Amino acid sequence: MTWRKRIFDLFFASLLVVILGPVILFLVIYIALKQGRPLFYVAERMKTPDQSFGLLKFRTMTVVDDDQGVSGAHKASRVTPLGHRLRAKRLDEFPQLWNILKGDLSFVGPRPPLREYVEQFPEIYGEVLKSRPGVTGLATIRFHKHEERLLSRCTTAAQTEDVYCRICIPRKAKLDLIYQRHQSTCYDFDLVFQTIGNLFARSKR
Repeated sequence: MTWRKRIFDLFFASLLVVILGPVILFLVIYIALKQGRPLFYVAERMKTPDQSFGLLKFRTMTVVDDDQGVSGAHKASRVTPLGHRLRAKRLDEFPQLWNILKGDLSFVGPRPPLREYVEQFPEIYGEVLKSRPGVTGLATIRFHKHEERLLSRCTTAAQTEDVYCRICIPRKAKLDLIYQRHQSTCYDFDLVFQTIGNLFARSKR
């Protein structure tokens, strides 16, 4: 990560913590009252091929002891009613501001993968994770909705795994590498504003 990108992240993350602080506090109280503890979901993700971190989100699913792989339709029954609303507007990702301040994430970059996929596809993630993972990015903007539709048709863990590994990972990696080749502060601003625009569009539907 360049020093310009790090300054960009620190400045805007600090600004958003101040602006969104009351909203985040309200969500903490509301989630505690509506669905109880744990309030947060901490998931292991990779920021380099051999370095992991705890990705922080508001909890949107019921807790199980052994939760592996990405979420397809086979996990849909675990999403809480409040979780559906938080996910629809991506409010569950607000706690990732802490990950940005810590340096685990950037605002813009490839979404941080699970360790199992990094180990399964070392050639792909050896290249993708040359960029610091981000909260949003080109792959998130261009492919996220399509990925949701694909995975929503998967009724078993095996189907989800097959579709994610065979279709989603290669397509997202291609977009992540396009971003990597063209990364700049101006491009990061553009992708952030596209993400905000998409969120407002989703809110109106």
